[in-house]
Amino acid sequence: MSRLTVLTGASRGLGRAMAQQLLQPGATLLCISRHSDAALLQQAKAAGATLEQWEQDLSEPVAAVARLTAWLQAIDSARFARATLVNNAGTIGQPRPLADGVAAELAQALRVGLEAPMLLASAFLGATRDWAGRREVLNISSGLGRNAMGSQAPYCAAKAGMDHFSRAVALEQAALPNGAKIVSLAPGVIDTDMQTELRGTSADAFPDRERFVQLKAQGMLDSPATAAAKVLAYLDRADFGSKPVADVRDA
Repeated sequence: MSRLTVLTGASRGLGRAMAQQLLQPGATLLCISRHSDAALLQQAKAAGATLEQWEQDLSEPVAAVARLTAWLQAIDSARFARATLVNNAGTIGQPRPLADGVAAELAQALRVGLEAPMLLASAFLGATRDWAGRREVLNISSGLGRNAMGSQAPYCAAKAGMDHFSRAVALEQAALPNGAKIVSLAPGVIDTDMQTELRGTSADAFPDRERFVQLKAQGMLDSPATAAAKVLAYLDRADFGSKPVADVRDA
């Protein structure tokens, strides 16, 4: 038996690095992203892994949820000893004070960053309810879900909401005979396009800009590949799920 992983936001940054590392022989990986990746498909073929890529806009999550539910229900669960959902997709939008926010941008940030992960987790847990193997949900959170920062209200709110719904779901699943494990995990500070966007924002709109400039200048950022390895190692820990809100740097 092999491993099934559903991964959102796999087209760049941490998500793409996780997808590359998950493409092991015999593995099945479903990537849900705005764009497909021909290089990932070639890697999957070379590794003897199965890869599906759905081009899906997670700011319209109901369609993605319906598709995922149908896909999981059609699978022979006996093929898999382990099934994992990784909610990685998110967006910082344009950093600015909430008073200057654009309604459509705020709505998109919350739909991609909080609504979509919650709906996908619901679909995954429901569709795999009777599966015999190990089931887990990994939500990629952020330190900003636990420590507020100005001009980042929608991102902070989405990640804080992700943390707290993970706590609630952990309680629900703990009461079931074969309940899933769920963790909302802060992955550390990573050198991704999101960091580039933050460093490129004007100091007037984003007063903490210099902090992110210094993180880059001082070599404090993990590469996506290094961060992905740490996240996936945490997912493989024997105590995964013992703390529903965690940090990849936890001992």
